[in-house]
Amino acid sequence: MNVLAINCGSSSLKYQLIDSETESVLAKGLCERIGIDGRLTYQKAGLEKEITDAAMPTHKEAIQLVLDALVNEKTGAIKDLTEVGAVGHRVVHGGEKFASSALITDEMIAAVEECNDLAPLHNPANLIGINACKELMPGVPMVGVFDTAFHQTMPEKAYLYGLPYEYYEKYKVRRYGFHGTSHSFVSKHMAEFLGMDLSNSKIIVAHLGNGASISAVKDGKCVDTSTGLTPLEGLVMGTRSGDIDPAIMEFIAKKENLDIAGIMNVLNKKSGVQGISKLSSDFRDLEEGMNNGNELCAAAIEVFSYRVAKYIGSYVAALNGVDAIAFTAGIGENAPLVRKKVCEYLGYLGVTLDEEANGHRGEDLVISTPDSKVKVCVIPTNEELAIARDTVALVK
Repeated sequence: MNVLAINCGSSSLKYQLIDSETESVLAKGLCERIGIDGRLTYQKAGLEKEITDAAMPTHKEAIQLVLDALVNEKTGAIKDLTEVGAVGHRVVHGGEKFASSALITDEMIAAVEECNDLAPLHNPANLIGINACKELMPGVPMVGVFDTAFHQTMPEKAYLYGLPYEYYEKYKVRRYGFHGTSHSFVSKHMAEFLGMDLSNSKIIVAHLGNGASISAVKDGKCVDTSTGLTPLEGLVMGTRSGDIDPAIMEFIAKKENLDIAGIMNVLNKKSGVQGISKLSSDFRDLEEGMNNGNELCAAAIEVFSYRVAKYIGSYVAALNGVDAIAFTAGIGENAPLVRKKVCEYLGYLGVTLDEEANGHRGEDLVISTPDSKVKVCVIPTNEELAIARDTVALVK
């Protein structure tokens, strides 16, 4: 079965067409600047990327362009759309309603809409993509795969905040966690890669990208994670502040004459390593700046790495030990400097880093030495494949 995996953002759409039998990618790409002017990137396996500027007033036009590219006579990956057996959609927030992926029905869509307040930038865009696909591909089974689902196994002690309980009762204010599809895929894949028994394991996954989070996974189930009600909590990120003293919001609001929307804009879009460095949220820029003597770039990298190490330490306590630690996502997979700095804090666990192995990227890799008491790995994430697997499991 061929599965089309779709990840809709507010003005973008990532996609992959995956052969579920071989798990090979037949075609992949990206729609950008939806609602502005529109650009389609399409790449069939084995061929060069094709970039086309085309009007995309809404996600419906973007998805139509993707479908047209997939069946293009010259470079299409399939002959016609009947070869798409199912569509898997990433949905950011499922609240407490979804502890696993689910078939898309009218009732399911209504339940996701009820979670829109919890993810106002993401869920509406995800739903637009779902509705556009339903209109353009009537009768094709579709599945929603939730970022929050993997974390629904957290115990109450991990997800409750120190707030009046009535806010949880009335508004479901609690820790939900994000990047769950990645955390689930990486923890399972690392156990397989290392020959571990997932059902008797203690794993920490560090999903480090522009958005970043860490999870503690015991016996294959998430018991804690660093992001919260929204993706703003936890690690210092590309442009997000991560954990701060809440009183800072009032202090800065008064000093800068900002309302709550202005403060949230600062915390989400102007903070993190970009805010510290005054330069960039891209670690390639930060590392180049550090090498050229930019002290703020060096400080941003140190702050980021230190926060990651602290969260790993706290999750060692939550798990009462750890068997393996995985680095994944853009920074986790491609920034040996960050991995090295994080591991330097983990000597108390008996972690020793293989410097040569740590210099590699782009593959499943053990970067700890053979005598390290805890295995440390780089495990490239593959959220689209995870979406495809969940989709097949539900529609077969």
